[in-house]
Amino acid sequence: MTVAYDPRLPSVLANPYPVFRELQDAEPVHPSTILGGWVLTRYADVRACLTDTRLSSDRITPFVQHRAGRAHTAAGRTDVPAIETLGRTLGLWAVFTDPPKHTHLRALMNRAFTPRAVERLRPRIEEIVDELIERVRARGRLDLIRDFAYPLPIAVIGDMLGVPATDREHLKEWSDELAMFVGSAVATPDKYERAAKSLARMRDYFLSLVVDRRRGPRDDLLSALVAAEDRNDVLSEDEIVATSILLLFAGHETTTNLIGNGMLALLRAPRELARLRDNPALAESAVEEMLRYDGPSGVMTRIAAEDVAIDGAKIVRGDRLFLMINAANRDPRQFDDPDRLDVAREPNRHVAFGAGIHFCVGAPLARLEAQIAVPALLAALPDLALGSAQLDWLDSLVFRGVRSMPVSFRSS
Repeated sequence: MTVAYDPRLPSVLANPYPVFRELQDAEPVHPSTILGGWVLTRYADVRACLTDTRLSSDRITPFVQHRAGRAHTAAGRTDVPAIETLGRTLGLWAVFTDPPKHTHLRALMNRAFTPRAVERLRPRIEEIVDELIERVRARGRLDLIRDFAYPLPIAVIGDMLGVPATDREHLKEWSDELAMFVGSAVATPDKYERAAKSLARMRDYFLSLVVDRRRGPRDDLLSALVAAEDRNDVLSEDEIVATSILLLFAGHETTTNLIGNGMLALLRAPRELARLRDNPALAESAVEEMLRYDGPSGVMTRIAAEDVAIDGAKIVRGDRLFLMINAANRDPRQFDDPDRLDVAREPNRHVAFGAGIHFCVGAPLARLEAQIAVPALLAALPDLALGSAQLDWLDSLVFRGVRSMPVSFRSS
């Protein structure tokens, strides 16, 4: 039986879980002509592939080579320069590299995101959350994404990097354009050119900050990266810029969608919302359940570096594998009653942040932000309710979230 899976459909963007269950039951390794690769949905397969050294995380190099090759056979191709521009910088992102390059690029990031280093940010995160909630109370209205789930993580990662608050809206605009490429937008035909232009602007911006930090170091992560370069320790200038863009991009994109999707799940499960509101000590397990139930990262892509066999399917070297993270996290073979939100679920071995050497370096920070933000929001704003059942989901295979989420609350 062949399952009809089309990630472009609005109904699938809004709720992919029914078709994921069909794929898990009938075709767990699904050949997709739409995506040009294999779609994997079972937990065991996804988790195994995340740590399989026969599968490469470098999807940028083969993509650039493939598109450039097609340019020789198709007249009038205008996207090749844009793709080459994207490739030069994104090829230096740790998430798109394999060892030993990956080990080299990740070294300083690991130091910046240790649990101890992240815990030191708690007072600042609490301060930002309180400020955002006070603004919402003063306005008397709330778009949960625009007014809360986005400004919190961009402020935190911006502070860490040393990005002035006045520049963050421009960076958000550029980041959104870049997300169409990185997130594999399926309905945006000019995504390469738009992403390349925005990435070039982000690169110029961070180059200027690097020059500034060389003249006068500050107590921020960007200064630490520059100091490491000066010691010939870890990163070159190109790597500093690429890493800074990655940290800014991933540092807010994932957490915005974690908080947004998590709050949406709670609003649709009022008993669990009340359970967490009445017992804030459940914050840690509740955030893990939000990550499992409808996580911010829908898929992680791998390229077969050699021929492999998965569940009887023959994967040929060069094939793309789409590891459907959110499908794996709803697999009934791994989780009891997986379609039910349970803020106290134990055990909860989800793969929302990946696994192995590419486990999300920012996971401790994303977790802490959500653990602080969600209970604070529930405590401060009584009678939260969705303003509309119709939500505009992101055009993205990789990033799962909504663009806007108006909610109502009782003014105290």
